[in-house]
Amino acid sequence: MANDHPPNPKSSSDAPRVLLIRPSALGDVCRTVPALVTLRKAMPKAQIDWLVQSPFAPAIASHPDLHQVVAFDRKRYSKLLLRPGQWSSFRGFLRQLREAHYDMVFDLQGLARSGYFTWATRAPIRVGFANAREGGHLGYTHRYHIDTNMHTVDRMLALLKAHDMPPSPQEPDRDMRLFTPTEDLKWADQYLNDIGIGNRPFALLAPTAQWLCKCWPIQRFVELAKRLEHELNLRIIVMAAPHEQPIVQPLLDATNTQLPPTTIGKMMGLIQRARIMICHDSGPLHMAVGLGTPTVSLFGPTNPALVGPYQQDQWVVQPNDITQQELAQSYRDRKNDQAIMARITLEQVWDRVQMRMDQS
Repeated sequence: MANDHPPNPKSSSDAPRVLLIRPSALGDVCRTVPALVTLRKAMPKAQIDWLVQSPFAPAIASHPDLHQVVAFDRKRYSKLLLRPGQWSSFRGFLRQLREAHYDMVFDLQGLARSGYFTWATRAPIRVGFANAREGGHLGYTHRYHIDTNMHTVDRMLALLKAHDMPPSPQEPDRDMRLFTPTEDLKWADQYLNDIGIGNRPFALLAPTAQWLCKCWPIQRFVELAKRLEHELNLRIIVMAAPHEQPIVQPLLDATNTQLPPTTIGKMMGLIQRARIMICHDSGPLHMAVGLGTPTVSLFGPTNPALVGPYQQDQWVVQPNDITQQELAQSYRDRKNDQAIMARITLEQVWDRVQMRMDQS
């Protein structure tokens, strides 16, 4: 159940109250689900809440292992110095965090803001990374050094293991599972009927990312879409935010389609119904993994060993000649440089798509 405010103070129940903190970004939130499952296995009677940014709450709100979402409106509080009128509301948020009387808090983000929220709960046990960035570790009572050269999922699970909460024995894909809100899945079915797809198989193309340097040239997606339609008889749906429409317009024109609504829940509904999803290093990729939708993902300046689809390396496409030096350089230093992504060929992607379709 999503909640726009922190939870009510501790009830008379003896169940321990636990807060998981992983506010953002969308992909990271989706990748944190195995940690939720692990905490539930370790503490089956606990009331486990999750502090997350409001826009991302629907991605996890329906998970059966979660007691409730604590939604944080980052946009509202992002410029407190310029918006003094918001200080009262922000102090109220912090006060309610404290009055929830959490017994244990896990900061799985490891940044200044998440460390501050961890401290603000005043929980007697506050767990986080000893090597958290931006001084986040100052908010913890229990700090553990966890290797940063691990996949994000494994690193979070290693933190829990260090605190004597080992990962569950379930299969990784089950641990990653997301749950689409019922109303959004119904919406997706109606939307597919409305646009004439119905129950026919379709490919979902997500050709954008927050950083242009992570994006394959849009003309390559146009060429790929034509082959998907003509050779695999797949209909095409293009997924992007409204402000990204100018970027994807050539693809919309080539496939004679329009952008569907892009709320988190509606995205989940469409992803769950897709036959295959082809995308970049972005939030929708990790949603697809959690929803069990076959993916082929294109990676350039980011390292899939650290942030790729969990335990699905075989479905990642990279330039054949990419170097460790290129992967070590921050993608933020490249911003709008698509040179690395442009080295991924259409044939590379097409071959991997055919393999993925054959095996799913």
